[in-house]
Amino acid sequence: MGLPVLTNGVSGHDGQQSMLDKIKGLTDVGAMTRLLHETIAQEREIDKELEVLLGQRQELERKLSSLHKSAEVLELVRADSDQMAASVRSTCSLAEHVSGKVRELDMAQSRVQDAITRINAIVDRTSCIEGVKTALEGEDYEAAAKYVETFLELDGAYHDAAVQENSAETAREQVEQLMQSKQQLEEVIRSKFAQAVESKDHEQVVRFAKLYPPLQLQEEGLRTFTAYLRGQVSASAKESIEALVLAMDRPAVKGAGPDFVGVLTELFKDIALTIEENEELLRTSFGEDAVPYVVRELQDECETRGAQILRQYSEYRKLARHAKDVTAKPSGGVGTAEGVDPREVEVYLEEMLLLTQRSEEYSQFMIAKIREAEAGGAQLSPGEVDAFKTGAFSRAVQELLGYYMTLEEYFMSENVSKAVRIDEFVEDALTTSMVDDVFYILQNCARRAISTGSVQCVCYCLNTANNLLGNEYKEALHRKTREPALAAKLFAGAAAAPKSGAEIATALNNVDVSAEYVQKLRNELDEFCAEMFSAPADREKIKTVLNDLGETAAALKAMAVSSLEGLANSISPRFRPLLDAVNAVGYELTEAQYAENEIHDPWVQSLLVAVEQNVTWLQPLLTTNNYDSLVHLIIEYIVKRIEVIMTQKRFNQLGGLQLDRDARTLVGHFSGMTQRTVRDKFARLTQMATILNLEKVSEILDYWGENSGPMTWRLTPAEVRRVLGLRVDFKPEAIAQLKL
Repeated sequence: MGLPVLTNGVSGHDGQQSMLDKIKGLTDVGAMTRLLHETIAQEREIDKELEVLLGQRQELERKLSSLHKSAEVLELVRADSDQMAASVRSTCSLAEHVSGKVRELDMAQSRVQDAITRINAIVDRTSCIEGVKTALEGEDYEAAAKYVETFLELDGAYHDAAVQENSAETAREQVEQLMQSKQQLEEVIRSKFAQAVESKDHEQVVRFAKLYPPLQLQEEGLRTFTAYLRGQVSASAKESIEALVLAMDRPAVKGAGPDFVGVLTELFKDIALTIEENEELLRTSFGEDAVPYVVRELQDECETRGAQILRQYSEYRKLARHAKDVTAKPSGGVGTAEGVDPREVEVYLEEMLLLTQRSEEYSQFMIAKIREAEAGGAQLSPGEVDAFKTGAFSRAVQELLGYYMTLEEYFMSENVSKAVRIDEFVEDALTTSMVDDVFYILQNCARRAISTGSVQCVCYCLNTANNLLGNEYKEALHRKTREPALAAKLFAGAAAAPKSGAEIATALNNVDVSAEYVQKLRNELDEFCAEMFSAPADREKIKTVLNDLGETAAALKAMAVSSLEGLANSISPRFRPLLDAVNAVGYELTEAQYAENEIHDPWVQSLLVAVEQNVTWLQPLLTTNNYDSLVHLIIEYIVKRIEVIMTQKRFNQLGGLQLDRDARTLVGHFSGMTQRTVRDKFARLTQMATILNLEKVSEILDYWGENSGPMTWRLTPAEVRRVLGLRVDFKPEAIAQLKL
């Protein structure tokens, strides 16, 4: 096998000559051997490439054969496509020719159709003139109106054609004949409409009202029909108000006075039904603008009649005088205002609530109709909706709400004061009567104010309720919880005084339950307001006032805590002698002493017995929250005292075990006394016991820092070192070296 030619990038004869020169220059056997091996390796690579290329020979030959066959097919396809293209060009040319003919035919057809339409219009004009006369003679007014409408439409559309077909003179005569018939028909319709109104024949009124639009009298027809509708509402309202006036003049009989609410409701009902029943007629006959027009006209009637009813109600109930009397009553004065009975005031408030509710519902209905008309394409002025809030009726409602707020404030104040004055113990109850009475009154008054639908009224009444709770009622609660010699009243010597204890417990319960009731009242009113008021601005105003109620609840809760602290401070001194005795108990124990303490507890059981005797008798007298809070306050006092005592002792490991056992006993007992967890109260003491149980100082690191696990240390690093120092067997040097 000869050596391959290595060109090193140089081709042809020059490359061969260069390689030969390089070979001739070789003198070292090692270099020759290396070059030989490289040449052999390169030769093998070339052989492999050749084998691969030779392996692809059959596939390449097959593809070449396939391409040859495809070329023959492509020739056939090209011939067919040329033939198809020629056919398409021929078809396209034919289609363009046919399309031109179709356009010509369509234009001719359109001209023929237009001519036919014009001829028909000319014929129809003549038919309409004759038809109107015949219909009038037969009193078929609907047909006559239809003929007039058709003629006017044809005349407007084909007037020039009529002039060309006939003559200008003939066309003018046709118009004059039709106008004479039209005028005659208008006079008949007006006359018949007036007769139907006078005879109160609603069907005939509607029949002739529908004939105005075909005669191009939409505006006149709408005014006439609207005047009829308003007259119907006015007549009914006038009759009801006259009956109301007669009832006002009769002597008052209990339960059978004048029904102002019923009369006002009937007025609203008449207006609403009038709109609902005739809305479709108004839209189809007079257009979308007809509905808001009728709404405005009927609202004008409401402005007059509705305001009149509300004024008569105010005069009949003497609201102005009552409002003046209750306003003149001295603030915080005892007794009711002169001539104003709160029981009568409640009747007035319920009546005013119904009147304002009905008024609000009516206004929302009318505004909704205006909105519907606007959505339907009616052209409305910017002040359409605002007109409902600025008219005479709206002012009368606002005046009534002013009286309502004044009397509601008086009613709340008087009844809360009365509830406080007549406060008494209730059998089998944890609170006195005034708590339930006051919150029942405030809840009813607040819900009544919200039901008026007036944000101003709601805010005013809620402010009044909050002021009563934060001032007069809070002061009444505070008076009962201020006991200068509480301990003397709670205990008669060594024994408890149940009667005095019940009085004190009830006073504390009043505060606790009141704080809960205020928060509950706030949440309930917030939900009710969310149902009644959807506008964000209204909700924000009310939320501000409700937040004040939340602050009052927080203030009462703080008072409850302060009062319980006073009770706990009166009971806690009774445990001091037992806690002082712990000073004498040692915690450097031997095995025998540790075992003896397990049998004869040195101090824990005595303390727990004292707690049972001095605290648990109050459990049935206090609310669950108050009793649990009292127990926790007692625990805080005991634990703090024990912690101080223990930091003054010395311990060995058995002493640490004893402290851990004492702490567990305390936790177990107090856990059974309250529904709340007490472990957090004993956390520091329990952690002290854990530290004092350690075998050696360094074991604290197994519980500290990252090794603490779920436990949260309540002791600071300095306190941990101090507790470790209580062990007699722990060296100060080892404690000082700890890295905590």
